[in-house]
Amino acid sequence: MAAPSSSAEQTQLQDMEEEDAGMEEKEMESDGDEEGDEEEGNEGEEGMGVENSDDDEEEEDSSEDEKENEAEIQRLEEQLSINAFDYNCHVDLIKLLKQEGELLRLRKARQKMSELFPLTEEIWLDWLKDEIRLTEEEPNREKVYELFERAVKDYICPDIWLEYAQYSIGGMGSPGGIDRVRSIFERAVTAVGLHMTKGQTVWEAYREFENAILSTVQPPPGKIPSREEQELLNAQIGRIHTLFRRQLAVPLMDMEATYAEYEEWSDQGVPETVVHQYKKALQQMEKCKSFEETLLVAEPPKLAEYQSYIDFELKEGDPARVQSIFERTLAENCLVPDMWAKYINYLNRQLKIKDLVLSTHERAVRNCPWTMGLWKSYILALERHGADHQTVSDVFEKALNAGFIQATDYVEIWQAYLDYLRRRVDFTKESSKELEELRAAFARSLDYMKQDVEERFGESGDPSCIIMQIWARIEALHCKNMQKARELWDIIMTKGNAKYANMWLEYYNLERSYGDPVHCRKALHRAVQCTSDYPEHVCEVLLTFERVEGSLEDWDLAVQKTETRLNRINEQRAKAGARFGTVAEKEASLARHEEEKADQRRKAKSEKKAQKKAQKGSRAGEKRKAEQDDYHDEWNEDSGKYSTEEMGTTPQRSTYMETETGVFGRNAPPGYKPALPDAKKAQQGMAAAAPRQNDDKPELRNDNSSVFISNLAYTLEEPEAKLRTLFESCGPIKQIRPVFSNKGSFKGYGYVQFESPMSVPEALKLDRREVEGRPMFVSPCVDKNKNPDFKVFKYNTSMEKQKIFISGLPFSCTKEQLEEICKSHGTIKDVRLVTYRSGKPKGLAYVEFADEAQASQAVLKMDGMDVQGNNISVAISNPPRRNTMDKPGSSRPSSDMMPRQVYGSRGKGRTQLSLLPRSLHRQSGTAGKAENGTALGQSPATSGAAAAAGESKPLSNSDFARMLLSK
Repeated sequence: MAAPSSSAEQTQLQDMEEEDAGMEEKEMESDGDEEGDEEEGNEGEEGMGVENSDDDEEEEDSSEDEKENEAEIQRLEEQLSINAFDYNCHVDLIKLLKQEGELLRLRKARQKMSELFPLTEEIWLDWLKDEIRLTEEEPNREKVYELFERAVKDYICPDIWLEYAQYSIGGMGSPGGIDRVRSIFERAVTAVGLHMTKGQTVWEAYREFENAILSTVQPPPGKIPSREEQELLNAQIGRIHTLFRRQLAVPLMDMEATYAEYEEWSDQGVPETVVHQYKKALQQMEKCKSFEETLLVAEPPKLAEYQSYIDFELKEGDPARVQSIFERTLAENCLVPDMWAKYINYLNRQLKIKDLVLSTHERAVRNCPWTMGLWKSYILALERHGADHQTVSDVFEKALNAGFIQATDYVEIWQAYLDYLRRRVDFTKESSKELEELRAAFARSLDYMKQDVEERFGESGDPSCIIMQIWARIEALHCKNMQKARELWDIIMTKGNAKYANMWLEYYNLERSYGDPVHCRKALHRAVQCTSDYPEHVCEVLLTFERVEGSLEDWDLAVQKTETRLNRINEQRAKAGARFGTVAEKEASLARHEEEKADQRRKAKSEKKAQKKAQKGSRAGEKRKAEQDDYHDEWNEDSGKYSTEEMGTTPQRSTYMETETGVFGRNAPPGYKPALPDAKKAQQGMAAAAPRQNDDKPELRNDNSSVFISNLAYTLEEPEAKLRTLFESCGPIKQIRPVFSNKGSFKGYGYVQFESPMSVPEALKLDRREVEGRPMFVSPCVDKNKNPDFKVFKYNTSMEKQKIFISGLPFSCTKEQLEEICKSHGTIKDVRLVTYRSGKPKGLAYVEFADEAQASQAVLKMDGMDVQGNNISVAISNPPRRNTMDKPGSSRPSSDMMPRQVYGSRGKGRTQLSLLPRSLHRQSGTAGKAENGTALGQSPATSGAAAAAGESKPLSNSDFARMLLSK
């Protein structure tokens, strides 16, 4: 130790000599300044008055600024006394106090802020430098050391560690000073030595320090060192060798220069092992170089770039490097709770080092105190690593004061703490301190929820009383105290939970497991009286319980209570349904009125078009409008087929199709327009007509490999690309032709031609697929002039005994929800919701089961069921035939009108039982249009008139008597 101290004395002497030389130069300069002052004395006296006035003004301005700053300082201090957690207010106060030079007040302000928040690297460095200047004397160095220790715990910052190490070098002359410096440097290279861009400065500072020590232990030239001196010299040289080797094994930027320096410094050359480690580190550095360059040019907060870097290091699997990149990320993104959570999860699962894990948890909650998940993880980590009970309790109390943003956060943090307390209790003992503490904590949590949380948020945060349920179960299971459990459940039910069946069943299950049949029966009877959401289920549980446990009297009482309750419930539902039905009828009436208006407009439009066509009948070969040439099939909800009425298919068009067949011949699909030769265009006066938008597209050539697409939205953007995306999975596509108007707007339909006809069946499977809120219709290309009765969308007109028809569904009911309701009654093969062309639901659906028995069971169980406030009607699917005689343009003969099928043994009404005499079935000649699952009969006397009128007349009592007596 003598050598270092003598070296220190030499350096002090050199500093004193340099200071003396500097003082002499200053004196000479001051003498020269005095001579210059004497020469300019007269000029100075002449301008004295002006200069004095300027000084006075500057003093007045500075005094005003000082007053304003002092007033602002006082305002900020008052604001912090009201809200100590105002981060920006702390920063502004520190800036003003530093500007004013109020060092003592500045120190207090920084101290208060550091107690509440982690300080940034800039604030810490300013504070440390100010404290270093204030504490020049030796006894005060320990305070600065303590401040440095606090600084390095907030964030892992290379600059702070470097400042710490350099400051410690100033105290190496004290006893143990060199060892202290080395200890700080070792901690620094452990903490930030892996920092790719800044770690190198810490390593170099460490080596410079050891080189300075080496210069003090080297003997003077010409002097032979003693054995002890030589050992000291060799040990110091070994330290520097070791530092070079350790640094070269770490991937750092510009590590090539370090390797060249080591080659130059080492007399014996670079060992092979060091070369191997250096090359390996160099390869690793090349892998990370792209990430570092990306971070260098990225804009803050660089979260995406850091996350990519973290993912890379996690795959590499080096824990030290993973920790380093996490720390770098959090230094710049300290207010991102998700990043802290990821770092904590990694430490908990991979490293599991107590000091590292707990310190990181502490930093996480200091940076993001509003995040409940971090506090919860902190409590679990403390318990996992065996922290004492007082520490866990203190952390929990801090969590309660952290200011969570929602009421449920307080419920979760209380649950985490209560779980911890429960795990401390030895339930083999009848009574213990831990058990009493657990009960007191449960009681306190309920008071806290009621007083603090409800007042702050206006809600309890625990409407289902989860905490109380856990307490009751602990009392019943571990403490065998059913009386306390029942008291807790009484409180739970008084908090608005008595109307829920699941709450009563939870209480019943508790009594069933740890109580007795008497209290089970009591709980179920109360449940039957109070439950309003699923009373049938509660009644079923009560009856099942009495079958197993009860006597005949108990069974009779249970049946009486359940029947009374269910009757009352059904009456209430009926009243509610009647109110809803009234509203629904009004809405249906308005809808029918709107549909009638729309029909009138369509008819008027059709008549207008027909008149125009009649006027132009003599000009069959003349120019036509583009929209009249495009043949458009429109789906008709009443007829169940495509109607061509509106688009005007006329004999002139048929003649045109026969004379100008085009590539399709006479089997051209709707909307297809063959190209005319130029001579023909000239004859018809169309040579000067503007070309249509689709004329530049190749024509569809094979209707066997094409499909017709309709009911698409007119506002569909890039329809060709959209159709290609929809149908490319069906097979290779030859071409797609969406149809546009002469103005360039999409008309909502088009054609898709495939390479092979084998793709058409796959394309037809996409029929009714929803495209931007509308069901898309897909049909084969068929010439309806040759096949007028062709219908794409056919439906079964016979009874489908394995399929049920549901009406009265709420419009918000989805296919998945309906499938969930029906699956308990059998195996479901298909579910179809009936919609309008626009995609709006009609409140109707078909559900197909695996067999007839399952469908019948579903009808019995589901008919009249309440679904989202609607009472649905369910029957076996029995669709009526469509009456097309009155449809304009229909070519179906009257002989095709078959009467609706006669009901069999399961074809009538909700129960699917036929109670009508056979004679009435035989006498019924026709069946008029009726609702699904119901038919209107007709007597022979009235059948002719009814058929002529298209309506069915109900039978009178005399008609029934006459038919029965005739048998």
